[in-house]
Amino acid sequence: MVSVFLVVVFVLFGISTLALTVIGLHMYALMFLAMRRSKDTSRRQREAIEGFLGSRGEDEWPVVTTQIPIYNEGQIASRIIESVAAFDYPPGRHEIQVLDDSEDFTRDIIDRTAHRLVQSGADIVVIRRPTREGYKAGALAYGLARARGEYAAVFDADFIPPPHFLRRAIPLLELDAKVGCVQGRWSHLNREESWLTEAQALGIDGHFGIEQGARGWNGLMMNFNGTGGVWRKSAITDPNVGGWSGDTLTEDMDLSYRAQLAGWRMEYVIGLKSPSELPNTVSALKSQQRRWATGSMQTACKLLPRIWKSPISIPAKLEATFHLTQYSVAIWMLILAVVARPMLLVHADGRFTASWMWVVWLLVMISAVAPSMAYTYARYHLDRRWDAVLRLPVLMILGCGLCVNNTLAVVRGLRERGGEFVRTPKSGSVARRAKASPYQIAQGRLWILEFLLGAYTLYAFFLYFRYYDRFCSAFILMYGVGLLLIGWHSLPKRRESDGFDVSTWFGAPARTPEAAGGS
Repeated sequence: MVSVFLVVVFVLFGISTLALTVIGLHMYALMFLAMRRSKDTSRRQREAIEGFLGSRGEDEWPVVTTQIPIYNEGQIASRIIESVAAFDYPPGRHEIQVLDDSEDFTRDIIDRTAHRLVQSGADIVVIRRPTREGYKAGALAYGLARARGEYAAVFDADFIPPPHFLRRAIPLLELDAKVGCVQGRWSHLNREESWLTEAQALGIDGHFGIEQGARGWNGLMMNFNGTGGVWRKSAITDPNVGGWSGDTLTEDMDLSYRAQLAGWRMEYVIGLKSPSELPNTVSALKSQQRRWATGSMQTACKLLPRIWKSPISIPAKLEATFHLTQYSVAIWMLILAVVARPMLLVHADGRFTASWMWVVWLLVMISAVAPSMAYTYARYHLDRRWDAVLRLPVLMILGCGLCVNNTLAVVRGLRERGGEFVRTPKSGSVARRAKASPYQIAQGRLWILEFLLGAYTLYAFFLYFRYYDRFCSAFILMYGVGLLLIGWHSLPKRRESDGFDVSTWFGAPARTPEAAGGS
């Protein structure tokens, strides 16, 4: 009689490999969609922008309000305010709102910077709310109600937008009254700082080099990325949209989907780039990934029923489903890591293996290659560089190492609505000049699970390498290395002033006010 345990392992393996195969094939579809429209769309946007620039006088440009949400980001607060104040835009038509929810020395830095720039002629107002209700979404809504601009640009504190940003974005909004938002792409200030930032940059390039274009240029639903874009104020305040909402941790994705369901369009401009800072520590990256994974699943739970009842096309509904549930990939990856070892027992049993199993493995291999091809193409498409090939192993190892962190975040997103917006600490790093952030993210016990699962998968690797399939063992090795690497870099850091306390290695230290909430 076949063991129930072996049946369960085989079913879990089959479901997870099928899910990952579908996700990989979906990536091929996105590549095709992005490649077929890239040149024509870029040419159309460029001609529209140049035509607008050549036909409008300085007094014909609309008033724009640039919103900068900040929470305890003293290392970079002055930099972003100065960058936005340097925008090349007609005098008297650019208002800057610094939406400051800070509780530390950042307040003084903002006040001094704003005062200095106002003295030189900039239109800057610092807005502080009586409470921090709604976190970033609440701050943006609070500021928008007081904004005099017809359009609202949004930049997080870790960005340094170029002076021409508004001149290149506003024309696309002015020329089409149904465009509710123009989204630019992110480039990277500290790509070369470390292996961690190199890998992140490659992953983000895949999003902006392929995913956003595939969706935005083909009539599918895309998302505002929370920064580096400009909204039409009336699109946000449209009663059918409902404005900014803090009931998910990805208020940007939530708003953009609601706006598109109400009939507004989004324009993605791949050539409109804004440099931003990547998290330079594993704890900061894990915090950011948790927020994105939890928030996207919360948005899926909130909006997918409405999306499937809407009159949009079936392809658009399917792509929205893929998009909003994309972090579920972590669950399937984690299942594969767990069942890798018992799958050897399944193969040894013999009754589950058949001549058609090679087809299954072929599909898995084909789908596994998809992300590598996508990231390589995206890097070349954006920067005409082929160095993505050299960074792919690091990105794959990082993805495997984050599967536990992201799986727990996905589960949380399925169970909870809203939650605390934990801001990703940034340090002000540029290029290879690394800096340490004064802000801390509370460390929990997750590193213990990552170490245990990492050791478990390394054991499975040795078994596969020796007794079964050396080719498959390479994939299992990435799990072991990734999980141990992430676990090692997640070890609680002992501050010198704390003294030696063994208990801090097994529990989460007290939360610092700097780590909670913010933009």
